[in-house]
Amino acid sequence: MALKATNPTKTDSWKKLSSHFESIKSKHLKDLFKSDTKRAEELTIKWDDFYVDFSKNRITKETLDLLLALANELELKDAIAKYFEGDIINATEGRAVSHTALRAPKDAEVFVDGVNVIPEVHLVKDKIKNFTNSIVNGDHRGYTGKVITDVVNIGIGGSDLGPAMVVDSLQYYKNHLQTHFVSNVDGDHHQEVIKNLDPETTLFVIVSKTFTTQETLSNANSIRAWFLESQPKEAVSKHFVAVSTNIESVKEFGIDESNIFPMKDWVGGRFSLWSAVGLSISLALGYKNFESLLIGANKMDEHFRTSDFDKNIPVISALLTIWYNNFFNAESEAIIPYTQYLNQFATYLQQGIMESNGKSVDRDGNRITYETGTLIWGEPGTNSQHAFFQLIHQGTKLIPADFIGFIESLHGNKDHHNKLMSNYFAQTEALMNGKTEAEVRSEFNGKSLTEGDINKLTPFKIFEGNKPTTSVLIQRLTPESLGKLIAMYEHKIFVQGIIWNIYSYDQFGVELGKQLAKSILNELNEDTTPVHHDVSTQALIACYKNNY
Repeated sequence: MALKATNPTKTDSWKKLSSHFESIKSKHLKDLFKSDTKRAEELTIKWDDFYVDFSKNRITKETLDLLLALANELELKDAIAKYFEGDIINATEGRAVSHTALRAPKDAEVFVDGVNVIPEVHLVKDKIKNFTNSIVNGDHRGYTGKVITDVVNIGIGGSDLGPAMVVDSLQYYKNHLQTHFVSNVDGDHHQEVIKNLDPETTLFVIVSKTFTTQETLSNANSIRAWFLESQPKEAVSKHFVAVSTNIESVKEFGIDESNIFPMKDWVGGRFSLWSAVGLSISLALGYKNFESLLIGANKMDEHFRTSDFDKNIPVISALLTIWYNNFFNAESEAIIPYTQYLNQFATYLQQGIMESNGKSVDRDGNRITYETGTLIWGEPGTNSQHAFFQLIHQGTKLIPADFIGFIESLHGNKDHHNKLMSNYFAQTEALMNGKTEAEVRSEFNGKSLTEGDINKLTPFKIFEGNKPTTSVLIQRLTPESLGKLIAMYEHKIFVQGIIWNIYSYDQFGVELGKQLAKSILNELNEDTTPVHHDVSTQALIACYKNNY
């Protein structure tokens, strides 16, 4: 059954939220804490090894109740059931959205097109496990009998961002294999990756569902040509594997059919790291850690699917985005992980969130008259504090931020970790409280400044505060906890799409540029004059072809 289509702005709950917003929009977080001594306790969710504090957001209990009423009025619970039961909720492409089935246990049942997909999911997982173990243990060797030392993942978008982020985030758990990622069609990119590799000890994983993606196939063919400069054609089957559904094209490339890992069309690219697309994760971390990643995601799935909305981390998080985006007109959200390990996390979420919910047409095909989607950006703390925090603290824009931190460091350096986390806690407090004029003036006491100097400097040192943050504290960065964290944001994306009445799982917006690029490529490769472009594009092409 398809998702129901309801304009959220026409609901009673939205109208009540609009009225409520007018009464609360100027209230300061400091005053909200003063008036409710139990605020921090009541607006915190403790679940498993997660401690999620929503209390530093510009909401009251009434706000939350109204947001939850909106979710109920838009039948979020029914939508969640359809999501997990394999219904065709990606209606524009006629597909289910069942990436959650990829991390479901063996005894689960998820029906897509009337077929329980779980047995097949676990067959693929067994294949990933066996192949991973054969590479890691040195049983599967290269053509000349040497053990594999390096793995190169060749993909783009979801076939690159997810695996690359996870491998980088969990490098503490890596085995002896060196892992590399090639994505950009920029030839300089793949040349930098392969220039120090030994073809006799390198395994290449080509990830392309259709085996037609221009960037991926261009890189794969170029790397194959480089490989064949020193190795015979028969060696390709020992050094190249593929994640794809296009069996014949993969075999033509020279890859043995036994080394093809299947994908399903009910798994969207940006949610595919849990599938065979995660083969490079399994190879880099070992299958046991890959399995732990999936187990963590499944635990978050169950939390999201079964928890009451008022204690449901992804639901509350998504509703807060609606609150800021549609009522405060906040256009962006910052993701600030206080660990260098998650330095690619915001980049990964940019695709997941912006490609999913960057839509301007509702589920009935009508032009939307309200804001959808948010700009996602961020960097790890404390680096980000020395980069863009000035804008968040004293700029003119309201930027809600998620702070993600861990109670334990992996290497056990308590001194550094205390310094790191002291900044985490201090920044959320500073963003909330700010600094008043009276506090600024008191800091001038004892300094040899004239009253005139103090009056001039004071405005520049005032922080208005009232900047919203959500604090996510996790016990320790492990494959399982990372799985939970990723799944948390996946479900947040889903809830936002339901509320905004959009289809989150197609991405037609990425196709137009690709279509135009094909025709322009012909012009660049041939000595023809472009005649069908706008004058700006025509001049740019001429500049490129004429070497300026």
